Amino acid sequence: MKREVKVVPYSHDWPRLYQLEVVELRKVLGNEIESTFHIGSTAIPGMIAKPIIDILLEVKSISKIDDYNDDMMKLGYDPRGEFGIPRRRYFSKNNINDVRTHHVHAFQSGDIGLERHLAFRDYMIAHPEDAREYAQLKLNLARVFPWDIDGYCKGKESYIDDMEKRALLWHRSLKDNVTTS
Repeated sequence: MKREVKVVPYSHDWPRLYQLEVVELRKVLGNEIESTFHIGSTAIPGMIAKPIIDILLEVKSISKIDDYNDDMMKLGYDPRGEFGIPRRRYFSKNNINDVRTHHVHAFQSGDIGLERHLAFRDYMIAHPEDAREYAQLKLNLARVFPWDIDGYCKGKESYIDDMEKRALLWHRSLKDNVTTS
C-alpha cells in the first residue's frame, strides 16, 4: 500500500505527544532506558514535518531490546530490527487508521548513532537559515513525490548527509569549547 507523503506546519502538540509516548515506552522497557530524546523534524520548533514523532532511546544493552519485541507489539509497534542502520533497533507505530504516528530508534549508550541524531536536531535549532532551507527542500520533495516515500527520502539523502557532517563538527566543537573552558 502506498502512503501519502504529507508534510504539515509545526504543531506545538508534538512535544506533548512525545512525552506521552515516553511514559508508555518506560512502562515496557523500564530500566533498560538510560535516556530519551525527541528527535527528527517534529523536535525542531517551527519546522514543517511529516507528523510522525521520532523518539531516540539510549539503552543499556541493545541486544536486550530484542527481548521486548512482543511487549512493544502490544503498544502497537512493529519491531524492525536494525532496519538498515547497524547497532540500532527500530520500531514503527501506526494508528487505527493505519497512519504512521511514531518511530523509535534505540541505540546503546556510547553509540555514534545517538550523537548523530542529537547533533542534527540541535544544529537545526541553532541554525534557522539551514532549517528553513531544509523545510523548503521537504516541501518541494513532497510536491514532486506525493505518493512515493522512497523518492521523497532519496531526495533528502545528500542534503541530510551534508548537514549531518556539518552538525557533527559543530556539536563536537561545542563539546571541545566546554572541556577547554
